[in-house]
Amino acid sequence: MLADADLDLLLAARHPDPFAVLGMHADADEDLWVRVLLPGARDVALHDTRSGRRVARLVLREGTDGFFEALLPRRRKPFDYRLKVRWGDDEPVTMGDPYRYGPLIGEQDLHFLGEGSHLRPFEVLGAHPLTLGEGVYAMAGVRFAVWAPNASRVSVVGSFNGWDGRRHPMRARGPSGIWELFIPGAGPGDAYKFEIRTRAGEVLPLKCDPYARGAQYRPDNASLVAAPLPPARPLPQGRAAANARTAPVSIYEVHLGSWRRHPDGRFHDWDDLATALPAYAADLGFTHLELLPITEHPFDGSWGYQALGLYAPTARFGAPEGFARFVQACHAKGLGLILDWVPAHFPTDAHGLAQFDGTALFEYADPKEGFHRDWNTLIYNFGRHEVRNFLTGSALYWVERGGVDGLRVDAVASMLYRDYSRPEGEWIPNVHGGRENLEAISLLRRTNEILGSECPGAITLAEESTAFPGVSAPTYAGGLGFHYKWNMGWMNDTLRYMAEDPINRRWHHDKMTFGLVYAFSENFVLPLSHDEVVHGKGSILARMPGDDWQQRANLRAYYGFMWGHPGKKLLFMGQEWGQPTEWNDAAELPWGQLQDPRHAGVQAWVRDLNHLYRDEPALHRLDADGAGFEWIDPQDRDHALFSWVRRDGHGRSILVVCNMTPVPRLGFRLGIPDAEAGTTAWTERLNSDSRFYGGSNLGNGAAALVVQPVPAHGRARSIELSVPPLATIFLTPC
Repeated sequence: MLADADLDLLLAARHPDPFAVLGMHADADEDLWVRVLLPGARDVALHDTRSGRRVARLVLREGTDGFFEALLPRRRKPFDYRLKVRWGDDEPVTMGDPYRYGPLIGEQDLHFLGEGSHLRPFEVLGAHPLTLGEGVYAMAGVRFAVWAPNASRVSVVGSFNGWDGRRHPMRARGPSGIWELFIPGAGPGDAYKFEIRTRAGEVLPLKCDPYARGAQYRPDNASLVAAPLPPARPLPQGRAAANARTAPVSIYEVHLGSWRRHPDGRFHDWDDLATALPAYAADLGFTHLELLPITEHPFDGSWGYQALGLYAPTARFGAPEGFARFVQACHAKGLGLILDWVPAHFPTDAHGLAQFDGTALFEYADPKEGFHRDWNTLIYNFGRHEVRNFLTGSALYWVERGGVDGLRVDAVASMLYRDYSRPEGEWIPNVHGGRENLEAISLLRRTNEILGSECPGAITLAEESTAFPGVSAPTYAGGLGFHYKWNMGWMNDTLRYMAEDPINRRWHHDKMTFGLVYAFSENFVLPLSHDEVVHGKGSILARMPGDDWQQRANLRAYYGFMWGHPGKKLLFMGQEWGQPTEWNDAAELPWGQLQDPRHAGVQAWVRDLNHLYRDEPALHRLDADGAGFEWIDPQDRDHALFSWVRRDGHGRSILVVCNMTPVPRLGFRLGIPDAEAGTTAWTERLNSDSRFYGGSNLGNGAAALVVQPVPAHGRARSIELSVPPLATIFLTPC
């Protein structure tokens, strides 16, 4: 019989090694004993798995709730068995015994996890459905594993054990800090958490699984056992080329929860979204979708940027399997899919990562490093091996197993600098006394290297708002290894310019030209993102000056300037038709506005810009190369005119002219660069002032604009044309 001291520890859920006493064990006389702890059970019998025969009826120890044991008669060698358990007055249930199975995680996995070099920690940690044994001995269940090095006890609790921490205490795997347990009978769809007792004896609020691949729908927050891991999915043929620096990349940024909703306010599920969203974005000519974070998060108002489940698609849109179908639908429409990914910080919710095992495990311990003042969140400990593994593994998971084309990494600037948004004396310098977060820099480089090696063709994009050098340079050249960087400076400067009354724009001319000073120092994306239409900023349209007509004309001219400017493009949903109000994340977009021809005209302009951008290599092939751009006249501040040429490096060119005043420029003479000397005539390809877009329909029509030997803009040859008011026009060779 089990010693009273061990029994007391078991019943109090404090036993340091439950595997040493539960399950089947031989005593000093080599007699076999079986012991189980099943609180609430009335009767337990043990059956031989091979023969199916009952071997013994276990005896309930007097004064206990559910501790049963028995000496097995005439048995000396361990054997496979099943338990038949009666709960209440119901029929007996056949169960496996978790404590008859040995360790399942190999020493090599433990070693790689401990040193932070495991490429795929999600294959080891978390909840994994599997079947142990074969034939009559086969037992289906779930292997649970979690990292909690400072816990004195970890139990799996869930829908399969009445959320009772006494039922399934886990096995500690030595200095690795990992705990594991195989629970027979558990399976996909089961809800679970971890009950953790600290070394000080405190039982923490139940914790979700950091590696869970599914979660309950808020306000419930348990982790869900997901189906077996999806296989690695390489990018479909052609997708890698579509992500290249020389390819057209025009991104439609979407918050799924407010793109469309049911009339009663419910979210659409993955399959509804897969039917509608890829088709809509593809029709508008976008090449990529970018989703605000779809990893599980507790608070809708964070838009997903305060995530707790970095491996789980949010339950707001249905089961994880639906996300896989959404990815396939995007690729079927020729769209790449980019996910916003947040490795910078996480919320403080008690069921999440904060003080996970009673200590600062995932976060820096010192608030000067570990607490983010702007967002009231915790900052990952970027220097800890296991945390780095957790983050790099998440990035690889979404690209390799989720099948997405890339990740846009949020808040990179906050990761790079230890003094980010902190006053003097409230931050801790690095080992060299500097402000750079060397551990975060190393993590970002490592993540980009892993994705580059394991998922060729996938891309990463950095939301980085400082002048940190080499964000999109390769790591072997000292860069961070991103493929693209958001050009926040361009966005801020040009929006400020466009908000000015045209009569004042001459004094702000440099805001539109300054971006070309550094345009080729990084591989840039020009973003008009969700951040520009929230927190009282209004919509992009609302920032434009003038009456209703002028506002839309300004907006179309601005979009033309953006699509003609070097750099990939990003536009947040609703702005493709000039939504006049600020984005509301709690309701769907005001789709009824598209019945208004003024909004439909803006949408048609965006569609045609995208198709021109995709069809004309001169507008995208050398987006990040100075050889693809030449100013014709960047200095005409008195008339708020801008003109330049884009080239593809193979002889194809496009002229772009922007008039940012309401005054038409008739008989305007535009100098033609010598590099275009072989072209004898140009024609208007797109004109934002066309009546099709809601403009005044002033322009050049289909007329051939013949090159004449008349000097202009310092060039020996020129063309004469009409430049409409508040408009951008594109000219291509005849």
